[in-house]
Amino acid sequence: MKRMKMIKMQKSFLFSAMFVLMLALTTILLTPTLLAEVTLKVGVLPPKGTTWANTLEALAEEVATATKGEVKFKMYFGAVSGDEPVVLRKIRMGQMSGGVFTGRTLGDISGDVRIMEVPFTFYEKRDRAWNALSKLSPIFNEGLKKNKFKNLGFLEVGQVYLISSKKASNFEELKGLKIWSWDGDLLSNTLIQSMNLVSVPLALPDVLASLSTGIIDAAYASPLAILAMQWQTKVKYLIDFPVTYSIGAFLVHDSVWNKIPKNYQDIVEEICKKHIQKANELTIKENVEALQAIKDSKITFVNFPAGDIQQGKKIREDVISKLKDKLFSAKVVELIAKEI
Repeated sequence: MKRMKMIKMQKSFLFSAMFVLMLALTTILLTPTLLAEVTLKVGVLPPKGTTWANTLEALAEEVATATKGEVKFKMYFGAVSGDEPVVLRKIRMGQMSGGVFTGRTLGDISGDVRIMEVPFTFYEKRDRAWNALSKLSPIFNEGLKKNKFKNLGFLEVGQVYLISSKKASNFEELKGLKIWSWDGDLLSNTLIQSMNLVSVPLALPDVLASLSTGIIDAAYASPLAILAMQWQTKVKYLIDFPVTYSIGAFLVHDSVWNKIPKNYQDIVEEICKKHIQKANELTIKENVEALQAIKDSKITFVNFPAGDIQQGKKIREDVISKLKDKLFSAKVVELIAKEI
């Protein structure tokens, strides 16, 4: 009797041991799959329906399909996750994975990128600006990498124009205007100081209301951005030459990027590259159309004297002298000089 009881106990123990072993093996086998599922939360300033938003939605869908759902992008459009500096802060706190940033915030990560946006560098030579960006991209990406960010692609923002509710026919008359500067933007603040203008620092989402109430008289953006943010409804004039050339980038923090399985990282990069290239081509075309749409909306285009435009070169030199080795390195200053 005791012998049979002992045998039953042994069988029960053996069964339990086998069950635990199978459970452990199942967990081990499933763990790589579970660990491979990565969701990247990305803050995006442009609202849904814009070229950038449409691109990111298509990109996210293709990545999810190509990785069998193991890598997903969750996009937060229309600044719902905050202005660019807020998104950057959330990334560094681990609350977000990445963001689509313009030069102002890229400069907070790696200042060398801002050399592309120094005013009065490229004037109307958009092609030359893009070629310069292509040549300097390895250096810019190295700087971003040192600060723990993976660049999935540079974005064409385009040539930037000054718009205002009050007429200014030359540089001297600009001194009477209250001009928006992006809060915390060292480059735009330095430019405004060099030109002895009046600066009103604001977060980007506050610009529309501030134009409406008269807190500011003037702001600046690419034609496409002006329309997207509806600034043209609050102004009467546009200075008809581009003050600067602006870029953006789709960045993901290394802490999240490194969670993506190695076999998927190349796939994600290639998909991003393809979609961003298409978006850049479309943005170039849409900026031309947007500038015409602004003109058609009865905004008056103001031509500055040729002498003022040439004076921009001296202003540029002054801005660079103040920011060299403070915002960007002497190395990129030298390299960009070869491209203009």
